[in-house]
Amino acid sequence: MMTFTRSVLGFFASKWVFGILALSCLFAGYWFFVRSSGTAYQFIPVTQGPITETVSVTGNTTPAKSVSLGFQNAGTIARVNYNLGDTVSAGAVIAELTTANLSAALEQAQANLAVAEANLASLLAGTRPEQLAIDQDAVVQDKAALTNAISNAYAVADGAVHTNADQLFTNPRTSGAALAFTVSGMTLADTVVRERVALEPVLTAWSAQVYGSAANANDPVASATQAVRNLSQVSAFLNDAASILTNVQPTGSLTAATLSSYEASIATARTSVSAALTALTTAQTALVGAEGALALAQAGPTAENIAAQKAQVEQAQAGVASAAANLQAAEIVAPIGGTITQLDAKVGQVASPGTPLVSIIGAGGFEVDAGVSEIDVAKLSVGDAVSMTLDAFPNETFTGSVFYIAPAQTNTQGVITYLIKVSFDKPDPRLKSGLTANVAIETKHEDNALILPQYAILQNDSGTFVKTIVGKVATTTPVTLGIQDQEGNVEILSGVTLGEQVINIGLKAQ
Repeated sequence: MMTFTRSVLGFFASKWVFGILALSCLFAGYWFFVRSSGTAYQFIPVTQGPITETVSVTGNTTPAKSVSLGFQNAGTIARVNYNLGDTVSAGAVIAELTTANLSAALEQAQANLAVAEANLASLLAGTRPEQLAIDQDAVVQDKAALTNAISNAYAVADGAVHTNADQLFTNPRTSGAALAFTVSGMTLADTVVRERVALEPVLTAWSAQVYGSAANANDPVASATQAVRNLSQVSAFLNDAASILTNVQPTGSLTAATLSSYEASIATARTSVSAALTALTTAQTALVGAEGALALAQAGPTAENIAAQKAQVEQAQAGVASAAANLQAAEIVAPIGGTITQLDAKVGQVASPGTPLVSIIGAGGFEVDAGVSEIDVAKLSVGDAVSMTLDAFPNETFTGSVFYIAPAQTNTQGVITYLIKVSFDKPDPRLKSGLTANVAIETKHEDNALILPQYAILQNDSGTFVKTIVGKVATTTPVTLGIQDQEGNVEILSGVTLGEQVINIGLKAQ
């Protein structure tokens, strides 16, 4: 009997027997559960509470105010008044160029203004008799000088043609004039001959104008204009004659000495004619100016004259302002208070216009610059609240708000982003430029939203759904989604009620 009992106990103590019994129990339980209650589901209740949608980006701290400064003018740096790292106040002169020439230019501009103002005052006072007499005398003198210039111009032209150039011709004063030597290139030779023949009647008429009985009755300005044309014709003839001589080769009838003499005579004639032409035009201009001044003095100031002189005064005033601005531009002046973070200006260095030499970080604190993708930028608005962590202070959270969203994109190697700027709610003296900031921007918030986890939502081409049990059958119910948070929760706007149990289609453990 005892032996039988021990055998039975040993059998039941066997691992195999226990395994078989366990599997049998599990199978029986599973069969009973399925047969009695159908498929088993995991359910998630619809809850209510706050939910916040955020956009996360990474950026860097930058000074809220910063400037890079340089000289507007080129010049040599004369003084540097601060050092790198110094604190400066707005208006402080950080560096200066040498200004001797700029100061002189300002003084000259001020003198020009004084002259213009004096001329305006004189114009408004009217022309004095003494000035009229002076202007009349100037016209008389300039007219005499122009008459003399015309006479001198004729004498120079006559000598240049009849004395200097006629050596090159036979019968030079007749229509049968011809060159006294052979020239290669007959086209130019024919031109020079025609020019010499054409000059003879010009010189004859000009002599009558200068020395004839009606000489004093001629208008000197008109006579000078004709004289200029005559001199120009003589000058063209002499130029062609000089070209002819360069093509002549000495022969038995034309020695090298004679050719050299011809060249010297023509060169002398060309110089004399050029000088006479300059003197003539100068004298003509002087007379025209003197006659204009006399006419203006005799007529008295007109509204147009006064307006023109006032314009001269305004122009001179602008000149003073420009010179003063140039003098001021010889200084680098701090437009904001702050700390100098770049100082490349050195005494004796030649500065180029527009080259940054000084940078200042303002004392107004820091902000964060970050790039937001084109998908997220539409979610943002100026004023959105922000929470931030900085890598430099890993256990602290900073708060702030978005105060700028760029209207245009930034394209970095084909990646489109939009610059945003975030301000800190509180200044912190520990902040520095360039710190990495992890920014979470609160774009939307609801206090009493119906909430489900994202993994309980079914999305397909037909829409967005949840699964619920109606009776004993799993049913698909359409829902409308709202905002999502960073923790995987989503707001349900319609389709479910508070406390309703939906099937956990993601089978995520609760």
